[in-house]
Amino acid sequence: MIRMLSAGESHGKVLVAIVEGLPAGISVDIDFINNELSRRQKGYGRGSRMKIEKDKIKIISGVRNGETIGPPIAFFIENLDYEKWKPTMSVTNLSENVKAVKIPRPGHTDLSGVLKYNRSDIRDILERSSARETALRVAAGGFFKLFLRYFGIKIYSHTISIGNISAEKKVISLQEAEKSPLRCLDPEAEKRMISLINEVKEEGDSIGGVSEIVAENIPVGLGSHISYDKRLDAKIGKAMLSIPSVKGVEIGPAFENTKLKGSQVHDEIFYSQQKGFFRKTNRAGGVEGGISNGENLIVRIAIKPIPTLMKPLNSVNIETKRQEKAHVERSDTCIVPAAGVIGEAMMAFVLSDLIVEKFGGDNISDIKLNFENYRRRLRNG
Repeated sequence: MIRMLSAGESHGKVLVAIVEGLPAGISVDIDFINNELSRRQKGYGRGSRMKIEKDKIKIISGVRNGETIGPPIAFFIENLDYEKWKPTMSVTNLSENVKAVKIPRPGHTDLSGVLKYNRSDIRDILERSSARETALRVAAGGFFKLFLRYFGIKIYSHTISIGNISAEKKVISLQEAEKSPLRCLDPEAEKRMISLINEVKEEGDSIGGVSEIVAENIPVGLGSHISYDKRLDAKIGKAMLSIPSVKGVEIGPAFENTKLKGSQVHDEIFYSQQKGFFRKTNRAGGVEGGISNGENLIVRIAIKPIPTLMKPLNSVNIETKRQEKAHVERSDTCIVPAAGVIGEAMMAFVLSDLIVEKFGGDNISDIKLNFENYRRRLRNG
């Protein structure tokens, strides 16, 4: 079993994470992980903080001589903006000049958080609920992607829509998406998306959209039908919905499938000596009965507009109970491309955990051997 644990606040000194359960012997490419962090920070519509932070991973345990060695991997990412926030984020007594945040933002964790934890300053809540925490997930996702390479599994994402503008181009590749400032594969739609983001920014508003995450070369048999919590689609749903601002998950064209007959939805099964069992379509999105069926995993995530608005909505001061405009924190206009990169990391986490569970082993050589034996059995029928 692979576990992730993270700690740290948005404007604290560092973000810290521990990843437990990755086998020994995985080659660690730090440049690759840092590039993943850079991908998260890019995307048209991101805010000014992305120009300040240049996220780099610093590994402090679990890796030696360029390889994982078996124990938990611990790492951190510095918040380069911390110096300006030292008085506000003091772990001892706060300066008298530090002003408490009293007005919650509609759509954010602010109000429910202060009520749940009995805090008088919303900053105690917003610092941890900030999506800044996802930098750790993307760094961890870098480790998972490096692990999945040993099994030929690749993961990428692209933007399907921003607001009411949808991309029409269906042919997708990682290389194409990376050339686009919105990670969109339809140049004409992208131009309109950028115009929409500009318009929304001028209004002091925010906009959401849909990102698609694709995992290629998935073996048959990840996940299980025998218990609700072992189902692959359940694990994917949980992982994706844990991403801030993600409010919906679709595996394959799930909502479109609801409008069709079964004969139009279910992927017919074929067999050849060369391929074994295969399908010519993939409307199931790579999952049947909670188990991967050998086709690409295709997952779409619905990302709501972020709740911090430069023209804030009405709210209520938690101390005076008077109506005021919501608190304004430095923020983005659109995070859809970044959310796709975070979705890739969470997909890599789910798949890595299931690979370790199914094929076992404390080192990469043993796991690969078990994996190849399994693939050989499937090929030989």
